[in-house]
Amino acid sequence: MKLGQRLKNLRNKRGLSQYEVAEKLGIQRGRYNSWENNIAKPRFDMLEKLCDFFKVDINEIVGNEPVEHHIQVNKNDLISGSNLNHSKTDFKVILEDDSEILFNGVPLSKKEKEKVLKVMEAMLEDDLKED
Repeated sequence: MKLGQRLKNLRNKRGLSQYEVAEKLGIQRGRYNSWENNIAKPRFDMLEKLCDFFKVDINEIVGNEPVEHHIQVNKNDLISGSNLNHSKTDFKVILEDDSEILFNGVPLSKKEKEKVLKVMEAMLEDDLKED
C-alpha cells in the first residue's frame, strides 16, 4: 500500500475531510490532496505532524516494518581495534554512497545525507585533523 492510501485510510477512520486535516496541519487542502494521491510526498517535519495528528508511529504512515540490524564482532577485532576503524570508514562511505539510508523510518535524500556528513565532520573536526 502506498503512502497516499495509508493517509487516506487514517483520515477516513477518523471521519475527517481533507480540508479538516489540512487545516489542523496548517497547510492548503491541495497540498494534503497531493500526498493522498501520491503526486508529492510530505517533508519529514510534516510526517512528524501527521504522526502527532493521527497519533500513530511514523512506520505506520510510511509503511516500513522495523528492521533489525545484527553486527557480528569478533573478540580479537575488538582487542585490535581493526573492526572499529572499519566502521568509521563505512559510515562515511554509506553517507556518500547512493544507497538508501533511513532515519526513523524515512529515507534521507542526498542533500540530507550531505548535511549529516557535514555535521559529523564539524563535530569531529579536531579529531580528524590529528589523524
